Amino acid sequence: MAKQKLTTVEFIKTLKSLDRGFFTMADLEKITGMERNSLKVTLNRLVKQKLLVRLKRGVYQLEMVYANTRKIANQLYYPSYLSFESALSVYGILSQIPFTQTFATTKKSKKMIIGDTEAEFTQLKSELFFGYKLEKDGYIAEPEKALLDQLYLISRGKRSINIKELDLKEIDVKKLDEFAKAFPPYINQLLNETKKYIGSTPVTNENNDRIWWKKTEKNDPISNS
Repeated sequence: MAKQKLTTVEFIKTLKSLDRGFFTMADLEKITGMERNSLKVTLNRLVKQKLLVRLKRGVYQLEMVYANTRKIANQLYYPSYLSFESALSVYGILSQIPFTQTFATTKKSKKMIIGDTEAEFTQLKSELFFGYKLEKDGYIAEPEKALLDQLYLISRGKRSINIKELDLKEIDVKKLDEFAKAFPPYINQLLNETKKYIGSTPVTNENNDRIWWKKTEKNDPISNS
């Protein structure tokens, strides 16, 4: 027996009660019991009324809910984790905030638009898909893994970055070396160049100086070079 058609108010209340970041067409078919073509008409009307937001084709979100692009991307293209430039920016290693959210995945590389944000998924071999953790906003690479993922793509000519501009004061050398064992040897030259700057922060001046930090609880600087 088909479900009774929900009113607009009931529809929105039902979605709010489920407390989910987004809804697919399949989700909404189950919730409403509506036939897909009729559901599409309803969804288009709710989007025009600004009660729903179309994040991408077939994926919707309540208008009043903040779009957590990182978490939604993790769920839409699973398995994946935030890495490369985006993760480096989150950790303050990279000072610029990239426009595109960059993810590692074992699936085919692809790009998608989620709301107003572009998400880019780059395929890694399964043996390189590790070194990440779950946070409230989704899966993210550990700092050392995000750095290695970036260096790996640079070595393959698929990314670029100015190593001298990276803030590497918090990088754990032991963890970096341990993670690096899984990567092909051809990243070693770039990795060794990067390791010269571990424990330091770049200074924006004409001489491109760096602040070098000693390992204390306060992480006090010890010298410029």
